[in-house]
Amino acid sequence: MTEASTTPRPASTNPTYALWRRLPQNAIGAAVFSLGMVARVPYFGTILPSVKELSPGRCVVTAPKWFGVHNHIGTFHAIAACNLAECAMGMLMEATVPDGLRWLPKGMQSQYLAKATTGLRAVATLDEPIDPATIGSGADVVVAIAITDKAGLEVVHCDITCWVTPK
Repeated sequence: MTEASTTPRPASTNPTYALWRRLPQNAIGAAVFSLGMVARVPYFGTILPSVKELSPGRCVVTAPKWFGVHNHIGTFHAIAACNLAECAMGMLMEATVPDGLRWLPKGMQSQYLAKATTGLRAVATLDEPIDPATIGSGADVVVAIAITDKAGLEVVHCDITCWVTPK
């Protein structure tokens, strides 16, 4: 298979992904996009997310370690890490789901692998493109999210199942 046939196609008219592509691909563009995301989904703001990369099938979001995400032992709270995972998954799905389809998160499986003592980086990936022909009346799509600390150690892993249906 060629790379073109395995890369998910973008949701070409999705306003979220269209905005990402229109903004400057630098720190200012990423900050503006991230602020807009938080305005649209306020709960994401609790982790102070910053979208670093966004393309069909991949999204990278970082979150700093600050007192608002601390747990009782001063590390990055597990549920705050899950919020980061959902943020990365949501942006990935916005950039990936083809026109004519919609998505809703259906469930999350989380594995807490190590204490998170630094800011975190979530990398959401989708292995297979979403093919509208195979969705039928609806299908599960699983997005894998690896969350690493500043040293590159995976501290949390999430698999989020989304229900994808025709609009």
